[in-house]
Amino acid sequence: MVVNSLLLLGPKIFLVFSFTPKKVINGALNFLRTLRTFEMLQPRIITCLLVKSKHLVKTVNFKNEKYIGDPINAVRIFNEKEVDELMVLDIDATSNNEGPDYRMIENLAAECRMPFCYGGGVKTGEQAQRIIGLGVEKVAVSSAAVDNPGLVSIIAEQAGSQSIVAVIDVKKAVIGGDYEVWTHNGKKCTGRCPVEFALQLEKYGIGEIVINSIDNDGVMKGYDLPLVEVIRRAIAVPMTVLGGAGSLKDIGQLIHKYGIIGAAAGSLFIFKGIYKAVLINYPNRVEKETLVRENYRIS
Repeated sequence: MVVNSLLLLGPKIFLVFSFTPKKVINGALNFLRTLRTFEMLQPRIITCLLVKSKHLVKTVNFKNEKYIGDPINAVRIFNEKEVDELMVLDIDATSNNEGPDYRMIENLAAECRMPFCYGGGVKTGEQAQRIIGLGVEKVAVSSAAVDNPGLVSIIAEQAGSQSIVAVIDVKKAVIGGDYEVWTHNGKKCTGRCPVEFALQLEKYGIGEIVINSIDNDGVMKGYDLPLVEVIRRAIAVPMTVLGGAGSLKDIGQLIHKYGIIGAAAGSLFIFKGIYKAVLINYPNRVEKETLVRENYRIS
């Protein structure tokens, strides 16, 4: 049977198909993968939302959670602001030994009109597949990847490397000042070197690595550039940096230094002013294009 159908791939992307339903699905998936690959070849300004007990929260150094509001409402606002990508991390799922909250994920995915990455409580390939089936483009793993790096290979084989992301939470040791990998929302120190861990994940087929600075989380005084430098020099896969952005200047500095990179921020896009009033914001199209143009140099 031949079917004429209109498929919405994004807020401004429509494709008209005129063939069998199976080909519609396969064609759409291939097109989305192409779009995703293209997006990874340019700097991305990413909004990161933290969720705890279904509520949107913000932290400082992974502590002192401050209630912000309803994550669904935040997603709706970020839709209107045409955010490059949205990352949602459930920060207490693993700490509480809980799995992903599929109902919440489904609700977020239904509202989201931008590339969507979810992380929190993912321990198996089956869980990752179910999340992707709900409309999530990328699944993030953290503690589970430390305990079982082979999980990365399993998800990569099932969904493709482009769909699996590792969030590496990093903190400087009090004695010696070496960077170390932490898990369980900053409660458990693994003693592992983040560079060695990132290289291991790369061998297992990780599609992207997010470096999250615990020391800089919520401080809004800039990214940990020395940490970024050692990781960026070591790996070849796409990289996103999270933790510390306090202004668009910080994002511009990151893009200027590293070019094609993901610049993620939470507090910057949630708070406004020195008193940190809750006011969801994001650079408009002109501001974003100017920021990238002035800082991104094609070598």
